[in-house]
Amino acid sequence: MAEPRVKGADSPRGWSPWRTVVGFGLVSLAGDMVYEGARSVYGPLLASVGASATIVGLVTGAGEATALLLRLVSGPFADRTRRYWTLTLLGYALTAICVPLLAVTPALGGAGLAVAATLILAERLGKAVRSPAKSALLADAAEHVGMGRGLGVHKALDQIGAFAGPLLVAALVAYGAGRLSLPLAALAVPGAASILLLIVLRSRSRSLEQPTPTDVTEPATTVAAPTPVRLPARFWWFAAAAGLCTAGLVTYGLIGFHLTQGHLVANAVVPLLYAAAMAAGAVIALITGLLYDRCGPWILLALPMMVAAVPPLVFTASLAMVVTGILLWGAAVGLQDSTVKALVADLVPRNRRATAYGLFAAVQGAGALAGGAAAGALYQYSRTALVIAVAASQAVALLILITRLATTPTPIRD
Repeated sequence: MAEPRVKGADSPRGWSPWRTVVGFGLVSLAGDMVYEGARSVYGPLLASVGASATIVGLVTGAGEATALLLRLVSGPFADRTRRYWTLTLLGYALTAICVPLLAVTPALGGAGLAVAATLILAERLGKAVRSPAKSALLADAAEHVGMGRGLGVHKALDQIGAFAGPLLVAALVAYGAGRLSLPLAALAVPGAASILLLIVLRSRSRSLEQPTPTDVTEPATTVAAPTPVRLPARFWWFAAAAGLCTAGLVTYGLIGFHLTQGHLVANAVVPLLYAAAMAAGAVIALITGLLYDRCGPWILLALPMMVAAVPPLVFTASLAMVVTGILLWGAAVGLQDSTVKALVADLVPRNRRATAYGLFAAVQGAGALAGGAAAGALYQYSRTALVIAVAASQAVALLILITRLATTPTPIRD
């Protein structure tokens, strides 16, 4: 079957696929300045309102689980209703509102921890609402320019925001003598920018909410009716391996907690190191995206090995080793959030991508919740046990990837 053409690609009224990819990249750049800037100081913020290492691991792990597990609902809902743009806009709005409100939590006394945890979870809910819909819109454009390359370029722009946000936070933390309220409040500016950019992009580019020729020929009741989820077995095996990788990839909240509680760096340096990790992720996203298009999904075998190497580096008393581990952590995040998504898009039919992204993220979310809680508890009990547990989980993930990629056919395009 010939690849579907992007409506408006040849029309002066529409944007080309590359413009759509770059447009989504700019939206993600502004959005990532908001939530990655905040995420870079979640450890110190939660510690300042009375959280222990276990609570930090639980809250940040539950946040990632919320962002992933609830896509189990938002992904199929996006495919069923075709409200891709509406869900994307709603999700970014939640992030733009919740993150600046974190600025008030240090002044709330005993209620500060509960409010901070609630806002963190609400912000991650925004990620869950928008991500499958946005990923489907993005993949629809990226398949016309090379799935790995398109998603790699998008992720690189995304990571620029993830780099700039923590830099802004670090500068404002230093200006405020270690206080976190000013930098969190300042993130309202890029939050508003992400919404405005998204509105412009929606007005200029093709919308999947418009009926396709197939939709037009089908009865309206058929289009609106729920479709049974029947995704290929190879998708589920890949989701299981990715879930194990997500479980093993410790949250930066716990890394930041280790940095501050171990007196390795000042509060202002924590977001700087996070920014460096995001820069590493941008480079890896571009490189692995190109390699994916040229060499296939075997490049993903690097992910579990990278994840396993992070804990023995970051949870030490040596700042040099910790920095190395943080850069490796960022590289793993970049690979996981770009090239991994390219394979998901290639493993399933085009009209089931939002559903697939939602289900895939739900598996990752289960891993994030279990991994975040376990990592926080093991960090307090025995860091050696934490290193061993992560290594064992990644060995299983690597075995699954090797056996399944060997039997995976050429990615489908329909």
